[in-house]
Amino acid sequence: MDEHRQHTWPARVKGGLRRLWPQPLVVAKKQIILASLGAAIGLVLTSLFSLWLLGDVNPWFVAPMGASAVLLFGVPNSPLAQPWSIIGGNVFSALIGVTVGMCIPQPAIACGVAVGLAIALMYALRCLHPPGGAVALTAIVGGAGIHQEGFYYVFSPILVNSLCLAVLAIVFNNLAGRRYPHPLSAAESKPAPISFAVPITREDLHEALLAGQFLDIDEEDLQALLHDAEQIAVNRQQAASR
Repeated sequence: MDEHRQHTWPARVKGGLRRLWPQPLVVAKKQIILASLGAAIGLVLTSLFSLWLLGDVNPWFVAPMGASAVLLFGVPNSPLAQPWSIIGGNVFSALIGVTVGMCIPQPAIACGVAVGLAIALMYALRCLHPPGGAVALTAIVGGAGIHQEGFYYVFSPILVNSLCLAVLAIVFNNLAGRRYPHPLSAAESKPAPISFAVPITREDLHEALLAGQFLDIDEEDLQALLHDAEQIAVNRQQAASR
């Protein structure tokens, strides 16, 4: 028994260390070029629009908006990258950050409370957007200039730049042949149920992922999801036939 454990533990440690090695992203070169080009154009035009409208570039907003650009142009089919996600997520997170910063004078405590409340509110309002956490933090630790803005920080630059970036993402992604916003409306036709005549392998999924937009999921997870969906469908059919 002890000898068996000696052999299994090194193998487990080795396997765990291998998982730390980054896996290759299953994404076509075209999508990489579009994501990089779209994010660059989006941020440049957003900054120029801010300079024209607000009279200042506001350099302290670049970090959250840069993260938003990665989602809107890099993973435009993600629920986290939809227009309502960036606008609602960033704006409500900014509102939470400013409010918490005014109520809790200790920055260390205020940061945790602000991000926690921002996540809960984004979930409740269906606008979960990871950069919103950075927006909430910026309202607290961004310095005296941001603190002087007060609730105006929610409008300028957060609302202005989030709205501008969302509009540019809609224009760019559709010109590039991507469906964005991604969810289908109630009036649009939904895909029909699929019946697989042959088993779907990991290699099949890999090739299919390369043929489309980048999805934030690997082949193993996607294959497991298909298996689970198949089992759920089988259970549904069995329950209906009783």
